[in-house]
Amino acid sequence: MNRKEIFLKKRYNSEKRFKLYGKLAISFALIFLCIFLYKIFSTGFSAFQKTLIKVDVTYNSELLFLDENPSLDDIKNADYYDLALETMANLDLNADEDQQNELKRMVSYIFDTEIKNHLLKNPDLLGKTSSVLLTASDDLDQIFKGNYPRDIPEDLRRVSDYQLTVYDKLIKDEKIISKFNFSFFTRADSREAELAGIASAVVGSFFTILVCLFISFPVAVLAAIYLEEFAPKNKITDFIEVNINNLAAVPSIVFGLLGLGILLAVFHLPRSTSLVGGITLSLMTLPTIIIAARASLKAVPPSIREAALAMGASRMQTTMHHTVPLSMPGTLSGTIIGLAQALGETAPLILIGMVAFINTIPMSPMDPSASLPVQVYLWAESAERGFVEKVSACIMVLLGFLILMNLLAQIVRHKFETKWS
Repeated sequence: MNRKEIFLKKRYNSEKRFKLYGKLAISFALIFLCIFLYKIFSTGFSAFQKTLIKVDVTYNSELLFLDENPSLDDIKNADYYDLALETMANLDLNADEDQQNELKRMVSYIFDTEIKNHLLKNPDLLGKTSSVLLTASDDLDQIFKGNYPRDIPEDLRRVSDYQLTVYDKLIKDEKIISKFNFSFFTRADSREAELAGIASAVVGSFFTILVCLFISFPVAVLAAIYLEEFAPKNKITDFIEVNINNLAAVPSIVFGLLGLGILLAVFHLPRSTSLVGGITLSLMTLPTIIIAARASLKAVPPSIREAALAMGASRMQTTMHHTVPLSMPGTLSGTIIGLAQALGETAPLILIGMVAFINTIPMSPMDPSASLPVQVYLWAESAERGFVEKVSACIMVLLGFLILMNLLAQIVRHKFETKWS
């Protein structure tokens, strides 16, 4: 074998090893991704199910202090707590006072409101007995889902032996059921795991991204157009370009400090609101969109500009009527990716106060609100076992939004981009 053949053999072997290393790297990445997704989905899927206890409620007018023919307002304003306590006590007629308190703790603290809402939907049930579904406590919910061990000593668990005895009886009588947890998407945050939802976080994230889009997109696009089409090439523009690239690599927490020191301390904007969060994230997103917009403008062939100028168009007309429209698919794609990155940011929002406990759904960007990544952070710090599945479920929802936004970016690019030969 001559020297040339030996050299070729070494080169081919080197290429094979390089391909093997690439395949191994991709395999390891896919394995870790699968492990991550399996962990998240296996822990969080149960949060989309809600455990309910079916109880028989006798809507006694005397306990509710109602007349024979009460109005709907009278029914709405009645006190249902005594009726709710009696309903839970009826699960075990031989229960003493302490055991009755344990029975009460088997359901959510809003059990009287759920009984009230059932009657408001069916006013003709007054004086009659009806089956009502009450939300189980988070401890009982976790036992029913198999997420909480029941074979450990009583002093090491929050569910007593008596509650387990009643629970087993209810299971035998088929009075504990599971339904899709719509309240996870319609309720705001709560201190009780069985009632906590992501509605406030979803709406807050929507308002935050909306504010971020309205500020960052026009500013970034105009800056990119000026730098690429009109700005003279000198040391000043070179300095600006270098700093734009550097800003894209600045840690997001720095922008949070900027929002804290300027927006809150100087301009006194309302704390813990989507408005402040959106402005802060827009500062972080600006460099990303500027870089994407400039790259899209550069991709437009010079012949387009030359043809427009040759037909008598001014430089402004050439830019705004030809160059910018042709570059818009790439610009929109970069914008969507930048917004997806902003949607997943946590550190800047924590610094501007969006880490506060918010149990109401915001109606505008000026209302206090949470966001999905901050909601994950808050629930991850909670000690209750019921919040463990809520953390993973919230991550699943956040991942869903991020995947949809990235998919939208790809669709926009492929649908509207122009192929240049």
